[in-house]
Amino acid sequence: MKEEEELLVTEAQAEHHQLHPLWKLSGVLHTTASTLLGLALLVFSGATLLKFTSWSREGALDSSNSVLVDLTLVMNASEKGAVCLDGSPPAYHFLMGFDSGTDNWLIYLEGGGWCRNVASCNARKYTSLGSSNLMERQVPFTGILSNLPSINPDFFNWNKVVIRYCDGASFSGDVEETNQNETTLYFRGERIWKAVLEELFMKGLATAKKALLTGCSAGGLATYIHCDDFKALLPNTETVKCMADGGFFLDVKDISGRSYMHDFYSDVVHLQDVGKRFPNCISQMDATKCFFPEEIIKSISTPVFILNSAYDSWQVQNVLVPSSSDPSNSWASCKLDINKCNSNQMKVLEGFRSALLDKITDVNQKKDWGIFIDSCFVHCQSWRNILWHGPNYQRINNKTMAESVGDWYFDTREVKEIDGSYPCNPTCVNDGS
Repeated sequence: MKEEEELLVTEAQAEHHQLHPLWKLSGVLHTTASTLLGLALLVFSGATLLKFTSWSREGALDSSNSVLVDLTLVMNASEKGAVCLDGSPPAYHFLMGFDSGTDNWLIYLEGGGWCRNVASCNARKYTSLGSSNLMERQVPFTGILSNLPSINPDFFNWNKVVIRYCDGASFSGDVEETNQNETTLYFRGERIWKAVLEELFMKGLATAKKALLTGCSAGGLATYIHCDDFKALLPNTETVKCMADGGFFLDVKDISGRSYMHDFYSDVVHLQDVGKRFPNCISQMDATKCFFPEEIIKSISTPVFILNSAYDSWQVQNVLVPSSSDPSNSWASCKLDINKCNSNQMKVLEGFRSALLDKITDVNQKKDWGIFIDSCFVHCQSWRNILWHGPNYQRINNKTMAESVGDWYFDTREVKEIDGSYPCNPTCVNDGS
C-alpha cells in the first residue's frame, strides 16, 4: 500500500492543478459519503487516473471562449450490454458541423487511465469515469474540438464527437460475466465503442466524406487499438485517418529496474480479457505486450499521426519513476518540474526519449503516417487551445500541432517533426500536466 499512499499525498498536494471540465471527476461535485469513499479508493488504486488529463491554469483560461456541448446518452445500448462499469448507458457529446464541414467527422475518445483490479474498478463506478450518471451534462470543446478557425483551422466546422470513457480499459474489454468477486461490474468497453458508433452512423457518420479518429492518453491508446476498425466501418469515405495524442505508453523498466507499467497493464488485460482483441498478436507473444502501442502499430494499415512528448510528464511520473521506485524521494522535484532535474536524472530522461524514438523508427519510413514529437514536459496536448494552435507555444520548425496535423491529414506535405533534446524548444509550456 505504500506506493498508493504516497500517490494519494502527491495528488492532494498538487497545487492548483484542475481537471479539464470535460474530464473532471463528477464525484467532486457529489459529496455523498459513498462518492467520497469511491474517490479515495480510486486514488489508492495506483497509477489509474491521477494526472492523465489535468488541466493547468493556462488551459483553464483558454476555454472561456469555447462552446458548451450537451451530453447524449445511448439509451438502447443497454439492450446490447454496452454499458459503463456501473451498468449505466454510455454517452457522448456531439457538436454538429456546418458549411464545408457538414459531411466531415472528427471522433474523439476521452482518456482517464485504467483500473487494474476489482477494487479500483469498483471505485471508478463512483466517478464520471465509470458512470454516465455522474458525467457533466455540458462540457466545453477546446483545441482540436474547437469551432473557432483561429484555434482549430482545419477541423473547426466538422461534426465533432467526444465519446466518454467509462469502462476502464481503453474501450477494449468485453466480459460477459458481471459478478466480479461478489461485486457487480460491467467490463464492456468494446461494446461501448460499437454502440456509440452505430448511433453516430444514424446521425450522418455513415455518409462521411472525411473522418478522423483521435483521443488523448488512454483515449490515445484506444485510438491505436480501434484505428483499423474505424476505417473498416467507413469503406466509402474518401479519407479516413487516426491521430493519437499522448497515447504511446512505453514498455520500459522504471528507475528501480522493475517493469511497473507492464505489470499494471497485465492486470488490466487479464481482468477485462483484453487479449482476445489482438488474436494475431497473442499467438506470438504475451497478451500484455500486445496492449502496448509499440506492438499495436505494427499491424495498423490506416494512416496514423503520432503526437507525443518525448518527455511525457505522466509517463515520467508514473511509468519511469513510480513512487515505489524512489523511496528516498530523490526524484520528487524532477518529476514535477523538468527544470529541477539534475544531470544524472536528465540522462535517465534522455534514455526514455531514446526508447520512444526507437519504437517509432519504422514510422519514419511510412510516408502516409505523421509524427510530432516535441521536447516539452507535458501530457495530452491537442485539446488545449494554447498548445494546439496558440500564437506563441508548442511549435517544431515553426509549425504548430494544428498546422502539422492539418498538413498531414490533407496530404499537403509529409510530416515527420521530431524535436531535439530538452531544452531545445523555447516554445514549450512545461507544466507537467
